[in-house]
Amino acid sequence: MRQKRAIAIHDISCTGRCSLTVALPILSAAGIETSVIPTAVLSTHTGEFSGYTYTDLTDDMPLIARHWASLGLTADAIYTGFLGSYRQIRIVCDIIDMFKGPDTLVFVDPAMADNGRLYKTIDKNFPDGIKTLIRKADIIVPNMTEAMFLLGMPYSEGPYDPAKIDEILLSLSGLGPNRVILTGVYYDEKKLGAASYDASAKKIGYSFSEKVDGFYYGTGDVFASALLGAMMNGIKADEAISIAVHYTAHSIERTKDEGRDVRYGVNFEQGLGEYIKAIENERTRH
Repeated sequence: MRQKRAIAIHDISCTGRCSLTVALPILSAAGIETSVIPTAVLSTHTGEFSGYTYTDLTDDMPLIARHWASLGLTADAIYTGFLGSYRQIRIVCDIIDMFKGPDTLVFVDPAMADNGRLYKTIDKNFPDGIKTLIRKADIIVPNMTEAMFLLGMPYSEGPYDPAKIDEILLSLSGLGPNRVILTGVYYDEKKLGAASYDASAKKIGYSFSEKVDGFYYGTGDVFASALLGAMMNGIKADEAISIAVHYTAHSIERTKDEGRDVRYGVNFEQGLGEYIKAIENERTRH
């Protein structure tokens, strides 16, 4: 199979295992060549840390993209994560227009909020701005907080009503993407996972694993990167979601068992072998 290339547009949090420090190793392990456009460099992510550094790379983003275009670079997927400003949204929309071919998958993680709150570097009007990017997406992977901000809904914690989740999926699909994958979904205290809606097939699906108590940073990036890596290996979306849900859950379990400081993200690295094996098993099965 021809090696595929993804363009990943995220920040670099130098410690804390999120964004590009998660996306790059997971996609690489999945056999995907990954070209990166950093949106910012932070010493740590902004959750529960203080005194972090933040270097904005907005001016560099179009320069990188134009240089790539001069080289004739193409992409099988464009994967966007944390964006720090409205200007970056416009730049990323231009980058998508520049590199999207007939078969390019546009995969948007509207990374802007958690636990009912927007990230510290993002203002309250940003969710409306990110809808411009979502209209260009084939797939979006918001968490529950991000979904509620995008839809202008008051935040509520779970367990959730299945009918409400279905309504959120359909409403998010109305923003433009063909497939919506909603993370952080749970209907009881035992299972946690993702719900998805395929607009082409008008089909709603779910994938759950055992729920682990507590909040763990970077799990959205682990899930999204694992999902994209599986899909770019030819795995159908529903099976890819299941692979990503279980890989993320095992990363959380491993971190909890170690008793590590959760601010530094989850131990996804020692599960990469398991992740690759799951992809290979699914490919062999078909």
